[in-house]
Amino acid sequence: MISPISANLYLHYALDLWFEKVVKKQCDGQAEMVRYADDFVCCFQIKQDAERFYAALVQRLAKFGLEIADNKSKILMFGRFAESTMRRLGQGKPGTFDFLGFTHYCGKSQRGTFRVKRKTSRKKFSAKVKAFEQWIRQNRHEYIDDIMKTVAQKLTGHCCVFR
Repeated sequence: MISPISANLYLHYALDLWFEKVVKKQCDGQAEMVRYADDFVCCFQIKQDAERFYAALVQRLAKFGLEIADNKSKILMFGRFAESTMRRLGQGKPGTFDFLGFTHYCGKSQRGTFRVKRKTSRKKFSAKVKAFEQWIRQNRHEYIDDIMKTVAQKLTGHCCVFR
């Protein structure tokens, strides 16, 4: 098993520098990448750039003995014009994606302009609820005041992180 620091350094050379020095220069539109540890999201202005990148990414990672998790990887239309384009094509709402414990989706501000919105990922929320249930079971013998104090702290923490 590789340490997280080693993996981060490895991906810096295998992915980050390649994206900046090669991929962005070959794109016809704008391209950006956000990476945290081994999770990353790439954004492309033009669909063909995204498709070319995805094919090249599979080959690039294989060169370093890495592979993409197919169940976590997808190309989707997202952004300011995604909703109108999807509606015009008769495909419903734009897709969503999970990144760092949040589900990101297209939305509108109170003024009606495009905005990336986030909500707690269903998977992460379910895991936290199960952990909370387990904690309650293990601590139900404690005094109710102590339990309520800890419950308040846990809820406050959840609201601060996942609001």
